[in-house]
Amino acid sequence: MFAIKSTSRRQFSLAILGGVAIAFAVAGAGNAQEVRTIKIATSAESKPLAWGAIGVEPQGYEPDLLRAINAKLPQYKFEMEGVADIAQETGLATGKYDMACGGYYKSPEREKQFYIPENPMGASLMKIYSRKDSGIKEMKDLVGKSIVPATAGGGTYKFMMNWQKENPQYKLEVTASSAGIPYPNRLDEIQNGKFDALVLPSNLGEQTVIDNKKLDVVASDPVYSNNTYMLIHKSEENKVLSDDINRVLKELRDDGTMDKLSQKWFGEEMVKYLK
Repeated sequence: MFAIKSTSRRQFSLAILGGVAIAFAVAGAGNAQEVRTIKIATSAESKPLAWGAIGVEPQGYEPDLLRAINAKLPQYKFEMEGVADIAQETGLATGKYDMACGGYYKSPEREKQFYIPENPMGASLMKIYSRKDSGIKEMKDLVGKSIVPATAGGGTYKFMMNWQKENPQYKLEVTASSAGIPYPNRLDEIQNGKFDALVLPSNLGEQTVIDNKKLDVVASDPVYSNNTYMLIHKSEENKVLSDDINRVLKELRDDGTMDKLSQKWFGEEMVKYLK
């Protein structure tokens, strides 16, 4: 009898241990499945906002911020890929990417098409670039000046046209262009006097170009500030992703991470300009 009882106890214990082992294995498998890969399109050539061609790990302010977000959300694995601006929103709309980051402004059209977290990624600071001796410091100083043409339909063009409507007493010579001339070349045109001023967001690395080329060009204080946001593909599972990211963006703003990254990449604090 005793031998039978002892064997039964051993069998019972082994059964318990086996059950525990299976439970841990199942739990482990469940945890592994919970890590979801999020494919993200970042700017390919907008240094220092973000840059990095296909196959190259993206660098810059937004990629660093995305890494900080991912560190607080271990249930996701962020995979970033540098993508040409023109292809970002198309890839996002089709579901090729779960998220896109490229200094995007919020608009009614984008809000209909994508999830946009309420909390911004940063701020786009519009500045005027002119020669040091020009005396240009604000928008009204551009009256009678030759302004570098802005991309038709772009954020800078819209800003200047809206400013003109709100300040009709100041007549600016605003022209649109689809030439797509790189901004470093535009800064050269300010230096050589072809144009008097260039209006452009300051997060594209203009100051680095000015310093490297030793241009006699300076930037004004911000004449306009607009929040920038990430766009998220609309799907049922991405609603949770959007809510998670929105929460973490506020945490990173409140704990100073955004300002630290802004100082690192842009040389100035950004949070004070957020609306």
